Amino acid sequence: MRRVGTGEWRGWREATEEALYGPSGFYRGPEGPAGHFRTSVHASPLFAGAVARLLCRVDEALGRPAELAFVDMAAGRGELVTGVLAALPAEVASRARGYAVERADRPAVLDHRIEWLSRPPKGITGLLFANEWLDNVPVEVAEVDATGVPRLVLVRDDDGAERLGEPVGGAEAQWLRRWWPLAPDEVPFPGAPSAEVLADDVPSDEMPFEGARAEIGLPRDTAWAGAVASLDRGLAVAVDYAHFAAARPPFGTLTGFREGRETAPVPDGSCDITAHVALDACALPGGRVVTQRAALRALGVRGARPALSLAATDPTAYVRALAGAGEAAELTATGGLGDFGWLLQPVGIPNPMIDGLLADDPPADGLLVDVPDHEEQ
Repeated sequence: MRRVGTGEWRGWREATEEALYGPSGFYRGPEGPAGHFRTSVHASPLFAGAVARLLCRVDEALGRPAELAFVDMAAGRGELVTGVLAALPAEVASRARGYAVERADRPAVLDHRIEWLSRPPKGITGLLFANEWLDNVPVEVAEVDATGVPRLVLVRDDDGAERLGEPVGGAEAQWLRRWWPLAPDEVPFPGAPSAEVLADDVPSDEMPFEGARAEIGLPRDTAWAGAVASLDRGLAVAVDYAHFAAARPPFGTLTGFREGRETAPVPDGSCDITAHVALDACALPGGRVVTQRAALRALGVRGARPALSLAATDPTAYVRALAGAGEAAELTATGGLGDFGWLLQPVGIPNPMIDGLLADDPPADGLLVDVPDHEEQ
């Protein structure tokens, strides 16, 4: 779907909002996200099965409440919530209530028992799961100019051309200084080296430079805090490609996708516009980030090949098991879906994932960030 561009110069946040969610926006199309890119949800039903097992863990931690909520954020066409509810044991399913949160219209074929909402329900008890939601929360883009000043990047909606606008200021500048420094006098966290130490000790080729870019993740932090606040008790999980303060990408990650292929991010409604997420900035006190590889292994998705002896005794079962192993390998692959970050945010309960994670994967492989308490967001 493509709308007629106005040729107006706007910040990336406003332009992306219109391109994705406006009346003729990308996510209003009938094909939904599955028509343009492959998420873990679409890759295999093993993913929904693992999330169902996580919901059962949350249920146990909650003491098996009379009503157990599962909230699917950025639900697309409801594929994940449908799969999760179908995979639950009968006793848990009898108490489960599914919510799909999406700005597009409700699909006609969706199970009538699933409630379709534009915002997460308030006061729920259960699991809120946001698979590839935050990367589509629009953000401003900043770029360092020739004088070393981070400025907002303006984009023209009809062709994606860019130019620099005003210097970044206010809360957005504060976010950059804390989470994604772009100037030599900015340090990423309290107690980090001073500007003078950086200037003396950091090689010149590692200092910020003209053209360095960042996506200002403040709207994502706010959106995530709002989603977590909808839980009275339970667990909130955000799953996305992520980066962390120690290794932010020097040119940012803003890009587009159309029909399964990466493309230039032109905000005309014809493509998805996405950027990786600073999950460490989003995390609230008590949050922890692990790889999808570690999380899914802890939930029983391992990708082990079936024994060859099964091929002789039950060829059909062998083929099914082999296919399942291939799907599990895709979901947990290094350099692919397995590298996604899972931000685990418990609310009023112990984190139901931690024991399994520590047992199944050493920190060097599975544990990315143990998030400290933030004095401010």
